[in-house]
Amino acid sequence: MRLTLTHIAALFDQAGASLYGGEAITQRDHALQSAWLAEQAGDDDALIIACLLHDLGHMLFEQNDQDLADGKDDLHQVKIVPFLRGLMPADVIDAIRLHVDAKRYLCFTEAPYFAALSDASRLSLALQGGVMDTAAAARFISHPHAARAIALRRHDDAAKIADLVVPPFAHYLPRLIAQSERATAS
Repeated sequence: MRLTLTHIAALFDQAGASLYGGEAITQRDHALQSAWLAEQAGDDDALIIACLLHDLGHMLFEQNDQDLADGKDDLHQVKIVPFLRGLMPADVIDAIRLHVDAKRYLCFTEAPYFAALSDASRLSLALQGGVMDTAAAARFISHPHAARAIALRRHDDAAKIADLVVPPFAHYLPRLIAQSERATAS
């Protein structure tokens, strides 16, 4: 099954109200903050939309705080891919698919990065395979969209601010539509 933009809007409206994996904000707020941070950084529309949708798998598969506490990795970054194929272009999908690996990579390459992770991010890191080794890091960074995934990851890590006011989902709808049109044109 492929998602539609209507499905995505409904997920943000309904499932987006649940808390985001051990953090003090909702799934929706986290996604909107990620997109807003990408927008503020001057990132292109594809990366802004990847930031908006990067945890859509959590919403679609209804991961909750208890799953994390129970030691379950929902593989949201991989499971969402078939649902976005044909709806979003490859650079959006690959940044989403690789954003967990980007965290693992950054922990390997930047010593202060791991220390700055929230407790919830450290817990999910362990569930997601832990810090990369040299061979895995070399494979990751050779991917054509690795840099985009790293940029997404940095926005993801910063997007956990309770009560931060950012634009609503509707603000990103024109960009979401444009990326969908770009995917169907290719």
